[in-house]
Parts: sequence; structure tokens; C-alpha cells
Amino acid sequence: MENNNSLFEHFSFLVDKGQAPLRIDKYLMNFVENATRTKIQAAAKNGRIKVNGVVVKSNYKVKPQDDIRVLFEYPPHENLLIAENIDLDIVYEDDDLVVVNKTAGMVVHPGHGNYSGTLINGLIYHFENLPKNSSNRPGLVHRLDKDTSGLLVIAKNDESMVHLSNQFAEKTSKREYIALVWGNVKDDSGKIDNYIGRNPKNRLQNIVLDDDKIKNGKRAITNYEVLSRLNYVSLVKCNLETGRTHQIRVHLKHIGHTLFNDIRYGGNMILKGTTFSKYKQFVNNCFSILPGQALHAKTLGFKHPKSDKWLEFDSDLPDEFAKLLSKWKNYAVHKKK
Repeated sequence: MENNNSLFEHFSFLVDKGQAPLRIDKYLMNFVENATRTKIQAAAKNGRIKVNGVVVKSNYKVKPQDDIRVLFEYPPHENLLIAENIDLDIVYEDDDLVVVNKTAGMVVHPGHGNYSGTLINGLIYHFENLPKNSSNRPGLVHRLDKDTSGLLVIAKNDESMVHLSNQFAEKTSKREYIALVWGNVKDDSGKIDNYIGRNPKNRLQNIVLDDDKIKNGKRAITNYEVLSRLNYVSLVKCNLETGRTHQIRVHLKHIGHTLFNDIRYGGNMILKGTTFSKYKQFVNNCFSILPGQALHAKTLGFKHPKSDKWLEFDSDLPDEFAKLLSKWKNYAVHKKK
């Protein structure tokens, strides 16, 4: 069984030329999503981390141009996709599609470190014979990040999968998000249009690429509008023309307004405000309300795959997001007095 490669998830990395010496377990935590140090150290102990073809221990220091190969043990394949009776907030359903309001903290599909409790585990319990998308994932037309809440459309048959996927690819669907970001956004509205790709220093992040690197990325377009300014944070509406991984999170950070409590992109630190301990306590209380970034997929619109009729759905901010927003509004009011 040990030599059966199908039981392992394979990763390979070529270390960046500018990489400073760093323990390989710490390095891999920046490059493999949901990989804990325990899991990395177990892989090292079992001889499954190789650098330049040689097995290394977890305290090995990576150097520029090192060729790293890692094998992480998968659970058995039959355990990868289990139907689970998970409560889903179904906004709309007919014979061809389902619209679901996903909670923050729920992973959309199984992957490394998340093999149960995902949206797909729930979907295959509630709906039989969902069609597979190009990544072999049942029903999924598009996705949301784990800590992003809001609306998703699920295809129930092959025809719907093709029709809906084309709408997302051709930018004819409507996707509107609400975000709470750090700082006072200067312009009332704007358009961010550039290329996004992997951050070579941290592959769990995406970044806006310099002009000479755009061949390594994908074009991403986000339109935004400021709904309210609340001293040290702003409430922003974002409309997506494209749907790149972490697009809103990357774009708003790029213009200097990281999403509030976005752990992966540094929004879980106090980026704006005062040095008073009372303010610090207030912000830390705000951080404790949401599991991650303050981002909600509020509105979703598309043409029905059979009738061609335009369907549009709207969702309220989750209670936690609404509570967070209320705290900042109260803070802004009291600050003016």
C-alpha cells in the first residue's frame, strides 16, 4: 500500500531565487493550503519530503533553486466524497438548478485537509446524479472562498451545467458582493482592471502582477462603489466582470484597502486607526465576530438554462456581518460627537 501513489497528494515547488533560508516545514505551510506543521512533520518522518532528489527532515533549511517534492497521504478514495446530511439554505430550486446561500466558514468542495462537511458533501446528499464540472466536481458552476458567505448556483443536469458555465465565462451573469474594508476609500466608485497571478513568495496568496509578468496571470476586472465611510473602515459594493480566485480580496488590497479580518491577506491586523488601547480592544472585539474576511456574495443573476428568463436573487448580510457593521456604525457616530 505504501508504494501506491494514488493514495498520496503530490506537490512540487522550485524555490524562488530570492528566498532566505527557512525551515522546510515553515516554507511548506506558506505553499500548501490547510497543511498543518504536524502533517508536514509526519510526511518528513515517513521520508516523503525530498529536496533535489534527497529525503530531508522537517528542520532542513530551504535554499534558492531547491527542487522540493512532497507526498501527503490522502484518506482512501472512497472517503473523499461522502454524502452528508448537512443543512443547506436553499433560496430557489427547480428541475434544472438550485441556488444556495452558503454560510461563512463552509468549504465549497473537498480538498487537502477538508474531506467532509463541505457544500458538495451536503449537495450530493440532498440531490442525486448532479453533473460533474470540468474539475470533476458535482454541480459546481462557480465557487466562493471558505470564509465568504452568500449565493451560489448549482446545476442539476449537464445541459444546465454547460449553459450556466458559459454565462459565467462570457461575463453575462451578475455577481454583486458587499465588503467591509480597511481605510477611507477615496473615490466614490472605480474600476480595477489588471492581471492576477500567484504570489511567488506565498503561493496561498494571489497578487496583481507587474506588466512584465502578466503572461503568468489572468485578467481580472472589479467595479466598486462606496456605500458608506465609517472612519477607519468603508463599506463597499463590488461587481465582478471576471471571477478569479480571491479576486476582490486581491484587488482591494492592491488599492490599499485590505478586507477587514482577511487573515490570508493581512486584514486581521489593525491597519488603520489610533494607538489607544480602547480602540485596539474595540477592533479585537470586531475581529472575534467573523470567522474570516468581511465579504458576502449578496446578489446573483443569470439567464435560466431552459427558459432563457432572467433570474435574480438577493440575500441579506449574515447576522455576524450585520453585527460587525452595526458596531462600526456606532463607533463612527460616537466619534463625531
